[in-house]
Amino acid sequence: MRILFLGDVVGDAGCSKIVLNLFDQIEKKKIDFVIVNGENAAKTGVGLTKEICKNFFKNGVNVITTGNHVWDQKEIMNYIDNENRLLRPKNLFEPSPGKGFEIFITEKNFKIGVLNLMGNVFMKKSDDAFETAKKFLDNHKLKENYDFLVVDFHGEITSEKNAIGHFFDGKATLVVGTHTHIPTNDARILKKGTAYQTDAGMCGDYNSVIGMDMNNSLKRFLKKDSVKHFPAEGEASLSGVIVDCNIETGLANKIESYIFGGQLNNT
Repeated sequence: MRILFLGDVVGDAGCSKIVLNLFDQIEKKKIDFVIVNGENAAKTGVGLTKEICKNFFKNGVNVITTGNHVWDQKEIMNYIDNENRLLRPKNLFEPSPGKGFEIFITEKNFKIGVLNLMGNVFMKKSDDAFETAKKFLDNHKLKENYDFLVVDFHGEITSEKNAIGHFFDGKATLVVGTHTHIPTNDARILKKGTAYQTDAGMCGDYNSVIGMDMNNSLKRFLKKDSVKHFPAEGEASLSGVIVDCNIETGLANKIESYIFGGQLNNT
């Protein structure tokens, strides 16, 4: 059982890279299940739309996770209530549209739980991520409620992501961070068998400032004439991780960083 997790999709460049390449990559890498964080996929680089979600599902994505930009395109608030393959952080203040956890059945009849959480440090206010995680684990068990569990932890700081990884160690197949748009070089299997990477990176143009137009971003830092952030439009890289899952234990046999195309692929 192989799971591909892709980090934050940014703008048209990231969307196009998925649409044009994902099916081919699924076949070449022998992927069974695909999870994508889509919270920056809209043309503006914040939020996502119903059309984008449908296009992702049509082109090989099984589940879409999100984060702090989930509501930036208002149409998604109605759509998420009727589409269980689109998740928002479970620890958003309730009541919020949609849900933060769901179990999905694969073509090979495995149950994959996907949990979406958001960090508390330097992020939009939400319920305590660790308290939410503890309550979740009190009621959900690996190999009882699902065969595999993937946790997308959408957070700003590495220490919080490290901590949530250890918190879920032995209780999840994969814990992977999103949000910073930069892939970290620390893919590994933790002591109790959970695959982990601090941040999956982004699916977007890396000749940019975290996916946004480089020149405009520099102007903003230099406090010169600039406009609102907008995504870079060069060739995107797909960034994330691939996990080989242990069917018997539900934990991970192997994790590898995944990068395809664009600037990062050239290094």
